[in-house]
Amino acid sequence: MSKDLVVVLTALNLEYEAVRRNLAGPRLHRHRRGTRFEVGTVPGTSCRVALALTNKGNHPAAVLAERAIQEFSPVAVLFVGVAGALWESTGLGDVVMATHVYAYHGGTSEDDGLKARPRAWEAPHGISQLGAHLARAGDWAGGPPGDKSATRVHFGAIAAGEVVQNSRISAEAEWIRQHYNDALAIEMEAAGVAQAGHLNGAPVAVIRGISDRADGTKSSAEDRNWQPRAAANAAAFAVRLAAELIGEQEQIAMNEYYRTGRTDKLREQVSNTARSSQVGIMARTVTGSNVHFNGRPQASGPTDLAAELDGFREHLDRAGAEGALDEDTCQAARAELDIAGRAARKKASESRKEATMALKRLRGLVADHDELAAMLEPLITAAGGLS
Repeated sequence: MSKDLVVVLTALNLEYEAVRRNLAGPRLHRHRRGTRFEVGTVPGTSCRVALALTNKGNHPAAVLAERAIQEFSPVAVLFVGVAGALWESTGLGDVVMATHVYAYHGGTSEDDGLKARPRAWEAPHGISQLGAHLARAGDWAGGPPGDKSATRVHFGAIAAGEVVQNSRISAEAEWIRQHYNDALAIEMEAAGVAQAGHLNGAPVAVIRGISDRADGTKSSAEDRNWQPRAAANAAAFAVRLAAELIGEQEQIAMNEYYRTGRTDKLREQVSNTARSSQVGIMARTVTGSNVHFNGRPQASGPTDLAAELDGFREHLDRAGAEGALDEDTCQAARAELDIAGRAARKKASESRKEATMALKRLRGLVADHDELAAMLEPLITAAGGLS
């Protein structure tokens, strides 16, 4: 699992752009079957977001969700966009985070009418709890806590079907109110993404901004006014949720590190921190090098760390030359390494945070290369100890 990456999917370009505006340095990532992702960072955090456009409908959303899960092994998948409200209590511009998702088009046709065959997926407990916490804090959109004019966040069911629902009196509208009357919003992709997450063991959260009331006013002037605002609100909440999810992962990893004195990737490895290289030991004693068995690095200052980073660059370049990393990833990794190197040579107090954040982003870029990722662990710890 990429412990610093969250996948965000959208159905409309308007929604895509709303999420993208919240990311720093998005870079193109091409899937071998042609799907294009952009991978950017949430500013001020080590959270990476892989963003993609699915287009409308549960089926394409499911296919692209599974493709993203297989490609990135993310911490979670977030589907973000706009939806229609089913009840007056949910205001235009408000955000709805799904506690569960209904696929409302399932049924069987009998002589005495259409009988519902509901499918439902519950949101993972941890994501639901974190979303509720962010909503209570009230600072995700920049508004002060308790401000009644601030956007509200609702938690409840979302209904997903295969048609654009734009009526309060149609047969489909009556069907939904009869069988799914606790749903707060209606849209066309959540069921597909929820199914993909279920089959692949990936946590899924669905976050929607309310742009209309599914009452015949779609494509009106009011809808054109509310749609970008609703998309922006959903994007802001989702990106903050993504950053908090990664923050939790980092905290869990740090707690484990200090509890055991080592990380999973270091448990069966020996790191020659003098040269940032992996070594095998077949002798009773070792001289001429500093060797740490599952220990914390002993870098004595900025000069030592800068030298370690120079050594790491050689391994990074070798991985790129051998094809273990694609060129886009190598370029992005070198850029983060440059930032860390400059910070390591500074004496200012803020250099510690700057170097650490750059190395954490670098770790995320090379997470699929076990050797490089393991080599970064002691460097990140050393960066945190700069004085």
